[in-house]
Amino acid sequence: MLELQDVTVAYGQHRALEGASLKVRPGEIVVILGANGAGKSTLLKAVSGICEGKAGGSIRLDGEELIDLSPDRIVEEGVALVPEGRGIFGDLTVEENLMLGAYPKRAKGEEQANLERVYGLFPKLIERRRQVVRTMSGGEQQMVAIGRAMMSSPQILTLDEPSLGLSPLLCKELFQNLKAVKGLGIGILMVEQNAKQSLAIADRGYLLENAHIVFEDTAQALMHDPAVQAAYLGAGGAASPHTHEDPIEHSETLPVPEVPRSFAVRPPSRQRQSADALLGIRTSDLVARASAAAKPPPAAKSTRLIQLP
Repeated sequence: MLELQDVTVAYGQHRALEGASLKVRPGEIVVILGANGAGKSTLLKAVSGICEGKAGGSIRLDGEELIDLSPDRIVEEGVALVPEGRGIFGDLTVEENLMLGAYPKRAKGEEQANLERVYGLFPKLIERRRQVVRTMSGGEQQMVAIGRAMMSSPQILTLDEPSLGLSPLLCKELFQNLKAVKGLGIGILMVEQNAKQSLAIADRGYLLENAHIVFEDTAQALMHDPAVQAAYLGAGGAASPHTHEDPIEHSETLPVPEVPRSFAVRPPSRQRQSADALLGIRTSDLVARASAAAKPPPAAKSTRLIQLP
């Protein structure tokens, strides 16, 4: 279980988060609602160890303190982040992006089983596994981002605005896929602007206002609370000006992807293969390629014209 107790994040004299406490149990979806600037993304960054501010309080996973650990150590403990904007490598293929998520020691030897689990959740990625990611739709890229996080065998999956930029249909498909992730026993902590659809799949929710958690309840209770309805569930159910049209009442319900039940949070692999063997390339070379692709091209040298007499 992930447990936050009196977590505070300060940027100098400014408190971006003040005394936040919450819990996420295995196989549970918890959504954080709040206006822009309330501190939602700051909370997720504090959990993942990538917050630039000074974090205090306690963040524990199964009793182990995470608050002072580096981001890679936090991933090793079992917390994976899907950041806002996805953070994928556009010039690499689907499978290369997925295998980059398999580097933690906790996932070593489970690459093949985890890859099968991701493809079970997102069947579209099987036929696209050799496709360069930047040529894919926003919804497909989000599948890659979630799949890459799951390659680390996480106990807790955190997502920052996963539906941002998606069409209503792809947004609905995304939430159905998250229900399937929950079915694997993985706890999900999600910041999401589409309050109506996120509460529809969530177990519990927290309201974050001006850096403070001001209310918590079951998702169903929040959906029927008049104050929550007025603040977050009007005009398409979004908590920010960037709203989505709500497709729930006017479109056919999408099926939840079927995932082999033999996969647990850390599934046993029948055939243990390294990431290098699966890709046919060393992971270090793959990272070097990704880093090189991300560098901007060198600036062109200026040419000075000299007028002859």
